[in-house]
Amino acid sequence: MSTAGLPFTVLAMCSLSCWYRALAAETTSIGKAVNVKWSSINGKTIIEWEPKPTNYTYTVEVAGEGANWKRKCIHITATECDVTDLLENVKDKYTARIISDVQDAEDFTEEFPYTDSPPFVPYEQTIIGKPVIDSYNFSKDDTKLTVIIKDPFTPYRFSNGSFKSIREIFNNDLKYTVFYRRASSTGKKQETSSSNEIVINVDQGESYCFYVQATIPSRSQNRDSQVSDEKCTTSNKNELDVTVLVAVIISVVLIVLIVIALSVMLCKRKRAKPDKASDNDML
Repeated sequence: MSTAGLPFTVLAMCSLSCWYRALAAETTSIGKAVNVKWSSINGKTIIEWEPKPTNYTYTVEVAGEGANWKRKCIHITATECDVTDLLENVKDKYTARIISDVQDAEDFTEEFPYTDSPPFVPYEQTIIGKPVIDSYNFSKDDTKLTVIIKDPFTPYRFSNGSFKSIREIFNNDLKYTVFYRRASSTGKKQETSSSNEIVINVDQGESYCFYVQATIPSRSQNRDSQVSDEKCTTSNKNELDVTVLVAVIISVVLIVLIVIALSVMLCKRKRAKPDKASDNDML
C-alpha cells in the first residue's frame, strides 16, 4: 500500500467510527418521564406519567421516608404502575421514582435518567370513594329514620387475608353526613355522626329522600367524598295503614264465611230433628 494513501485511510476509518458512535448514541437516546402524578381511591394507588417510550422502557421504584427503594413494574412500556402493595404504612410519606432504562445497556454508559414524583401520604391524600347506603328503617312510632351506611373496602388486608374497610384505616376520623329532605320539599337538613348508623327525626306520615357523604375532618385537602346515590322512602304510616286495611278486610271475610258455615250447620240439624220424631211415631 502506498504511504501517500495512508492518511486518507486513517481519516476514513476515524470518520466511520465517529459516525457509528453517533448513530449508536442516537439509537439509545432515552427520554425522561414527565407529568408524574398519583391516582388513589380508597387506598388503591397508581402512579402515572408521560410520554410513551419509543426505544426504551420504564422501571418504577418507591420509597418511604428514610427507607430503601423498592422496585415495581420493571422494564415496562406502559405509563402507569399499581404500587398499592408498597404503601402498607398509610401514614408514611412516599416518593416514586420513574427510571427510563434499556434492557441491553451496552451502548449506554451513563446513569439512566429518572424523575421523582411529588410526595404522597395515603392517609392524607387517597380519595374516599362514593359511600353506599346499605339499608334504612323507621322506628315503631314512625318519628325516626335510621340510615345504615356500608364502609367501602380497601386493598389492604388483615393477617387472616380479609380486606380492611376504610373504617379500619381511619377509625373515628371517618365521619358520615346524611343530607335529607321531605320528598315534597327541596329544603335540606343534615345529620353527622362517627357511626355507620345515623338516626334522624322525621314527621309521621311523610316520605323522605336522602343521600350520604363521607368526610375526613383532619385533612386539609380531599376532605369530602363523592355523594352516594339518593334513596327515597315511602311513608311508613301509609304502608302501615294499607297493611291494617288489608288485615281488616281479610278478618271480615273470614268472619262472614264462619257465620255462613255455622248457619248452614244449624239449618241441617233443625231439619234432621223432625225426621227423627216422625220415625219414632211410626214405631
